[in-house]
Amino acid sequence: MIGDLKPYSDYKDAGLPWLGQVPAHWDLRPAFGAYEPNRELNRGMKEKTVLSLSYGRIIIKPPEKLRGLVPESFETYQIVNPGDLVLRTTDLQNDHTSLRVGIVRDRGIITSAYLALHVKPDVLPEFGFQFLNVWDASKAIYGYGSGLRQNLDFSHFKRMPVAVPPEAEQAAIVRFLDWANGRLDRAIRAKRKVIALLNEQKQAIIHRVVTRGLDPDVPLKPSGIPWLGDIPHHWEVRRAKQLCKAIIDCKNRTPELVDGGDYTVVRTTNIRNGRFNPKGSFPTDRSNYAIWTQRGAPRQGDVFFTREAPVGEACLVPNLGNLCMGQRMMYFRPDTAALNANFLLHSIYGPIVRRYIEIEVNGSTVGHLRLGQVTGLPLLWCPVDEQERIVSFVETESRPIDVTISRLEREIELLREYRTRLVADIVTGKLDVRDAAAQLPAEVAPEAVEDEAEIVDELDAEAEDAAV
Repeated sequence: MIGDLKPYSDYKDAGLPWLGQVPAHWDLRPAFGAYEPNRELNRGMKEKTVLSLSYGRIIIKPPEKLRGLVPESFETYQIVNPGDLVLRTTDLQNDHTSLRVGIVRDRGIITSAYLALHVKPDVLPEFGFQFLNVWDASKAIYGYGSGLRQNLDFSHFKRMPVAVPPEAEQAAIVRFLDWANGRLDRAIRAKRKVIALLNEQKQAIIHRVVTRGLDPDVPLKPSGIPWLGDIPHHWEVRRAKQLCKAIIDCKNRTPELVDGGDYTVVRTTNIRNGRFNPKGSFPTDRSNYAIWTQRGAPRQGDVFFTREAPVGEACLVPNLGNLCMGQRMMYFRPDTAALNANFLLHSIYGPIVRRYIEIEVNGSTVGHLRLGQVTGLPLLWCPVDEQERIVSFVETESRPIDVTISRLEREIELLREYRTRLVADIVTGKLDVRDAAAQLPAEVAPEAVEDEAEIVDELDAEAEDAAV
């Protein structure tokens, strides 16, 4: 059905490069003719349900997450209602990755640092959301705003042309997109589940060899750790600080992004499941780099480690030249005479370190390891030549798994790119869906998820996909 969509017969110029030509019968009006700001503050604490904009979706923020950087009183928050739109309008200068537009499904309150909008009576909320979503996804939003960190206000785009179809056509567009997005979401979710199973399979291989080695007949001895059990008789339990020449923590804040900088800031979002993804890192300049590497710059042969949000992710330091670390990052520099860097990486994802992290962060609201807790990471140690054989075995056994995971991740990336392009073409009138929408089943709803925890997992996965 998607492949049968055709353009409209007549078009007119919208006056914006990202919008291009729109159907001739669509109404072109300034943004203030389609949207208006919602400035209702939560005075008197009329509402207590706190909402959060997370990667293009607005969800209810669980009470246990209401810690840290929250106001003394939620009276400063703004009240939003189902059908309202919310834009994260701050820090356009530094963040070109996050999705900035969401549609409200539940009445509640959200930070007044964001811009809340109503749609005008002849604009369907879902269509108004999709139009701003395309504006955001096309990166055209970054041409607006002002100030050092390029913050955005309604006054900055209130005269931007908005293409508004007749209401019946808006409804057809929304209906068709619900159907198409549901199919694409199911395909992406299925591939993510396969990736999760493959990662579990790889972790099972790693867990076995970093706790028992390669010889199934090796004599064993008690490890001294009740939940670990026995280990090979010639292995030892040592602390990270005993096996590393250096364990370096980042400073207290992230270096500033600088256009055209030749130095790269690595963030926690660059690291997942033992692998480094360069997307999401950002450039800085020589002066920032010098400040942020006073304790030593990471280099090849080191192992990155995240000590918060998320805690315990790790990867080998890539060969990307001049690197410095963002917040909540650190690196290990193994003593090569005692510790193979790849063996260290596998050990970090092994059961002894995973259990140690679980115990140490228990009760922490943000999942945080202090420097002393990191230097005290317990590692199973064996002679370096045996470490190298274990690393070689893991690489051989994991290679087909890694190839399959990479292929599935690429397929997800292509599906996401296709979805973004499809939504843009339909919402801006490049494709006519009126006949196709009329042929859809009577009930078409967006793909449902089971509970709030699953929504959070979905949002995390979306964010990781976007960084690929």
